[in-house]
Amino acid sequence: MKVEVVSGALGEVKADAVVVGMSADDKKLPAGLAALDRQASGRIAAVLAAEKFQGKPGAVTHLHVADGFGASRIVVTGLGSRTEMAAEMVRRAAAAGVRRARDLGARTVALDVLGDRLPARERAHAAVEGAVLGTYVFDRYKREKSEKAVETLRVVAPDRRQTREVTEGARRGEVFAEGTWLARDLINAPANDVHPTYVAEVARQIAREGKLKIKVLERDECAKLGMGAFLGVAKGSEQPPKFIHLTYTPSGRATKRVAIVGKGITFDSGGLDLKSAEGMARMKNDMSGAAAVLGIMKALPKLGARVEVHGLIAATENMPSGSAIRPGDILRAMNGTTIEIGNTDAEGRLTLADALCYAAKFIEPQEMIDMATLTGACVVALGALCSGLFANDQRLADRLLASARAAGERAWQLPLIDEYKEQFKSDVADLNNTGGRNGGAITAGLFIKEFAGTIPWAHLDIAGPAFIDKDSPLGPKGATGVGVRTLLTYLSDGK
Repeated sequence: MKVEVVSGALGEVKADAVVVGMSADDKKLPAGLAALDRQASGRIAAVLAAEKFQGKPGAVTHLHVADGFGASRIVVTGLGSRTEMAAEMVRRAAAAGVRRARDLGARTVALDVLGDRLPARERAHAAVEGAVLGTYVFDRYKREKSEKAVETLRVVAPDRRQTREVTEGARRGEVFAEGTWLARDLINAPANDVHPTYVAEVARQIAREGKLKIKVLERDECAKLGMGAFLGVAKGSEQPPKFIHLTYTPSGRATKRVAIVGKGITFDSGGLDLKSAEGMARMKNDMSGAAAVLGIMKALPKLGARVEVHGLIAATENMPSGSAIRPGDILRAMNGTTIEIGNTDAEGRLTLADALCYAAKFIEPQEMIDMATLTGACVVALGALCSGLFANDQRLADRLLASARAAGERAWQLPLIDEYKEQFKSDVADLNNTGGRNGGAITAGLFIKEFAGTIPWAHLDIAGPAFIDKDSPLGPKGATGVGVRTLLTYLSDGK
């Protein structure tokens, strides 16, 4: 989708459809909609009255108009109450409105900078982000593809004096959405295509386009570094593992150095502790954390973020075979910690352990943040719409929670209860990789925390919202790309 910013009256912008918002608090038509209604000789007001349109969130309606307009269709989308107006409401309203315009066959859509409670830059950001995310389609493997697609989005600045900030906001929203689209595409694609080698190829392409530094370590190089936990998981697969290190360096002095780590299990069978057929069905999504890291690294150069960011992915499959690790085996992580395998299906934390050790030794970041589809226990606790946040530094946790709220991606902090460490004690090694059923999300977080050391660290368990079973306001069922917009908000703010 090509995004343009134009100024002028909504009714004069050349497009196939124009999308305008209406608040639930509006007793009369807001200014932009009222101007369109005058051009339409009162037909818009008549349609809204006939349909009892109240501007509630998710509500959307449309009408066709005659000559004299720049567009032939008017789409009205509900913004909800002004007292609750936030960027997320703008995102969802834009998504619903532009999606309706697309379904009506519009290829060029004029979009009002929806709402009036937020600064124009924030509204433009949210409106474009919502429009792009809301029209996402994954049809790469379908012979018959829909011919309905929005090719050009014309964002209409409400005032010429606001054109610059609208342009800045629209560009930022577009970049956030593009990064999320990339993550969604990678997660939705099947594991026979998106294997560790392919993930490394995508990382190299991102590095070329964004002029990032990249290092991809092969199996023997990882072995020399002592990454026994990561390579232990990789032993059962015919696919060669890849350890990927992308580096974004700002043009000026960096405000800080951050390592972001994404779980990169491109398919998780469970290993010898094999998952059920139902549990394995969508395990192509077990690299959602890695996909989010790639989406973030793609976006950072376009945002001009002032933070030095290192993106790390330990990419492998977790498969059963004659060479796979067994329950009872002992692995040695990069920092020398020995780990008894209590369950081969608790593999993500093993790969993250070596990635965090690598970051601590070779990057020496001031903060480390990992994202992983780690535990079913977190899904039980928080459901399919909320990530679990764990951290050893409350200031970092607070900043990430604020970024998640701003991005419209739900996250909830869960505790790291030290007494639960007893659950992953081992009689024969330093640690066991499982901590039992009770408090499973917490014990997994405590396990990873052991490898963060004293560096401020946060862990986002995205097992619930990474892949959803029904359509959401911002996209169809399947991969969501969760984490991309939260981390981009955090990193691009340069705090």
